[in-house]
Amino acid sequence: MRVYDLIWKKREGKRLTREELHFLISGFVRGTIPDYQMSAWLMAVYFQGMSFDEVTDLTLEMLHSGTIIDLTSIPGIKVDKHSTGGVGDKTSLVLLPLVAAAGVPVAKMSGRGLGHTGGTIDKLEAIPGFNTGLTKEEFLRQVREIGIVITSQTRDLVPADKKLYALRDLTATVESIPLIAGSIVSKKLASGADAVLLDVKYGAGAFMGDYEVARKLAETMVEIGNRAGRRFKAVLTDMNQPLGQAIGNSLEVAEAIRTLQGKGPADLTELSLTMAGLMLWLGQRAGTPETGKQIAAELLHNGAALTKLKELIRAQGGNPAVADEPGLLPAAPVVRQVTARVSGWIAAIDCRELGLIAMELGAGRLRLDDVINPEVGLKLLVKIGTQLVPGTPVAEVHARNEADAARAQEKLLNCLKLSDSPPTLPTLIREII
Repeated sequence: MRVYDLIWKKREGKRLTREELHFLISGFVRGTIPDYQMSAWLMAVYFQGMSFDEVTDLTLEMLHSGTIIDLTSIPGIKVDKHSTGGVGDKTSLVLLPLVAAAGVPVAKMSGRGLGHTGGTIDKLEAIPGFNTGLTKEEFLRQVREIGIVITSQTRDLVPADKKLYALRDLTATVESIPLIAGSIVSKKLASGADAVLLDVKYGAGAFMGDYEVARKLAETMVEIGNRAGRRFKAVLTDMNQPLGQAIGNSLEVAEAIRTLQGKGPADLTELSLTMAGLMLWLGQRAGTPETGKQIAAELLHNGAALTKLKELIRAQGGNPAVADEPGLLPAAPVVRQVTARVSGWIAAIDCRELGLIAMELGAGRLRLDDVINPEVGLKLLVKIGTQLVPGTPVAEVHARNEADAARAQEKLLNCLKLSDSPPTLPTLIREII
């Protein structure tokens, strides 16, 4: 078998067999297939795409390139969740304690943020002492003992994905649905959960801007996951404005805590409860997603989910007192309020630019080895449909110094697009697949 022939075959739009994909992926991981040949194959995939059978085979080959977590010794149906990423998306910090509080085991490995979208691991590390680097043994023990764990991905988990992603990033082949789907689903399968809920975001603040493209990605991932013998569902959610108010790691943790205290933003609360209902249904704790949502709402109301968050923080070395007093989290030395200068209705928000502003303040990274400042970020106090008059508070900038705050303030006001009449409001949850 020759790599040249497989590049040509995919270039011509033909389907590769499981054996051919095994030859490619295993050879690339071992280092016997050079970057230039794999780059050519990735570009052929980018233009020609893959069939469902082919992308399923690719995903399984990536899965078997490294360690697979075995959760079968833990009773019950283990569930996991993945978000494709969005500005202000701190849903995992609310959702997963809700699900675990209902008695459904949650075993989650998360990633770090890159660019204008944040990562769950970065947010958790804003909690003083929180350890996101658990070993496989610690990961399993914690799920058994308290029913929830959130840790960073281990190095031996899907090494093929790490090598392929680095190459895709350098060869303009990132935006390929088969390659994205294979990357995400292989990691979810390797984490060992029986059922996975995918939060696939679309819009200005998401990785996928177009709804139809996001829908295609969701369909592909659900199909692969189900073919691999797991239960996969996907929720398509709007990211044309930030979720909640907070953008930035410590600020987002504080907002998640307030949500579990029953004082969170309406959109974050609604999305978390709806997704919790789906996860409780996937975990067979509820007969329907609607019943699951009712169970989750009660656990939010009676404080059980907040208690579960404290257990999670304590188990992973953090200070559980932050769940009662978010003011114990790291705070920026400079907080500047931003007010409206003109009148009008907010018709659109440049969500991606808000994420970039937060990143420039130090809340995000351009490269995975960049150091994040957990204190800084933004609070957007308005939504699409808010009516402004001069002096209306629209945001807070949390910065390291006055100069950073001033730059962010000017850029932030340009992110709000106004109209003379009330706009049509976006639908937060557009579809469940």
